[in-house]
Amino acid sequence: MFLNCGKLFLRTCVARSRHVVGRPSAGVCASHICTNSLEGFTHRSSSTKRGFLRLKMARSSLDSMREASTGTLMVTEPLNFWAGKRVKPRQETNPEPVFEPATGRVLCQLYPCGAEEVDQAIKSAHSAYLQWSKLAGTERARVMLEAARIMREKRDNIAKLEVINNGKSISEALVDIDVAWQSIEYYAGLAGALAGQHVQLPGGAFAYTRREPLGVCVGIGAFNYPFQIATWKSAPALACGNAMVFKPSPMTPVTAVILAEIYKEAGVPDGLFNVVQGGAETGSLLCHHPMVAKVTFTGSVPTGKKVMEMSSKGVKHVTLELGGKSPLIIFKDCDFENAVKGALMANFLTQGQVCCNGTRVFVQREIMPKFLEEVVKRTKAIPVGDPLLESTRMGAMISKPQLEKALRYVAQAKKEGARVLCGGEPYVSSDPKLKDGYFMSPCVLDNCTDDMTCVKEEIFGPVMSVLPFDTEEEVIARANNTTYGLASGVFTRDISRAHRVAANLEAGTCFINNYNISPVEVPFGGYKMSGFGRENGQVTIEYFSQLKTVIVEMGDVESVF
Repeated sequence: MFLNCGKLFLRTCVARSRHVVGRPSAGVCASHICTNSLEGFTHRSSSTKRGFLRLKMARSSLDSMREASTGTLMVTEPLNFWAGKRVKPRQETNPEPVFEPATGRVLCQLYPCGAEEVDQAIKSAHSAYLQWSKLAGTERARVMLEAARIMREKRDNIAKLEVINNGKSISEALVDIDVAWQSIEYYAGLAGALAGQHVQLPGGAFAYTRREPLGVCVGIGAFNYPFQIATWKSAPALACGNAMVFKPSPMTPVTAVILAEIYKEAGVPDGLFNVVQGGAETGSLLCHHPMVAKVTFTGSVPTGKKVMEMSSKGVKHVTLELGGKSPLIIFKDCDFENAVKGALMANFLTQGQVCCNGTRVFVQREIMPKFLEEVVKRTKAIPVGDPLLESTRMGAMISKPQLEKALRYVAQAKKEGARVLCGGEPYVSSDPKLKDGYFMSPCVLDNCTDDMTCVKEEIFGPVMSVLPFDTEEEVIARANNTTYGLASGVFTRDISRAHRVAANLEAGTCFINNYNISPVEVPFGGYKMSGFGRENGQVTIEYFSQLKTVIVEMGDVESVF
């Protein structure tokens, strides 16, 4: 999924040093920082030759992130969190290594939660839910706004940790954290506005509705936006009075627990937002647990189908935000400069690992040569490398298997007749610490046809497939010829055409003269096999609450007996 705001992204890249976005409010004292939030992190000191130095601090070890750099951090503290604190694994056996994408070295060990641990986390969440759900919406809002304030205060260090765990560039990660606190603020604003409806009935009777929370919700996140997805799922859930147990991707387990500590510091009841670590087996335990009321999942279509099937056994509420193979349509009357920039934004953010990316770029034939020349020139100029450098615009892919998978798609495309205009190869940095990182040069494919594998299947890597088209009717039919329906885009100066095309594209989102912006105020979700339900916007309240009807008789009962 794509969780970035384009204008905010550019403003942050240019003006990060001025903290245009997310400046801590005046009067925030340094002591207002949670203790022990990252106490188990270690980093290699430049002044020692004895390897990795463990940092034990009374204050938040997030502060130590200022000294950390690519290839220096080790995570040793437990990554599970429930009942208001980090929890050590019950059994420290069969650990799964978690890798730092930029270096390929082991960042930490992951110990999957078993049945007993999942049960403890869910029961802790249920206990907190009983307290939280009784608060007025305005009371919940005050706590959530405090969480957003704390997040702004810790923004830079959270972003740095996200980069080390995920591999994306720091310029993107900073925006991810900004969008995260904005999401919490937005839903805090809605918490106090939750209301029902009064209905007058004959004879003086009346009815009213109550919007009530669901209970314990499970969130299952993806690796491409670890911290932000945790926030996108938890903010509306908590605003409605629910509790949440969140399972991050086993490839990016590190930052979700930071969110849990931020919520705790802000004042939520212990257990309101819990984190359990693990893979498919842990996810299955969560989906089958009888005390879980809802599961919200972000990830692949095959896994989404399994989540839906498992949750159906308990008739649980489900939201699925799944994959995509989205079309981006560029008409010859477009603003050419914006169209080129839009195509780059639609394909290369987060190393192309964004499920709503516009990876099928349809360009009207008359401008195809000019477009290819310009987009290839700019793609070649994308700075790839150390993701913690402010000059970097493309970091490392999430894992070696994901890198190899993307490279195989490029090789298959060549076999099927596509022409590689640039990239599509492992990127080897001159920096020795990055020699084992999972880097790939961004790729543009020409001579593509609709039946090619690279055009039909989601690659989840920095690969843009460019296809020519002639007429509006033709390109709409081709754009819709997919099982996916997450997003779409159109570039044109013709306002009538823009709205006509948007109305006919079968996708949950259509961008007009832009791509991959996703403000928290507007809903995001898919059509067809890209899932159902929505995240963001007011409508998401409906997916984290339920409606109760109360009918009040003011007179005598009329009985037929």
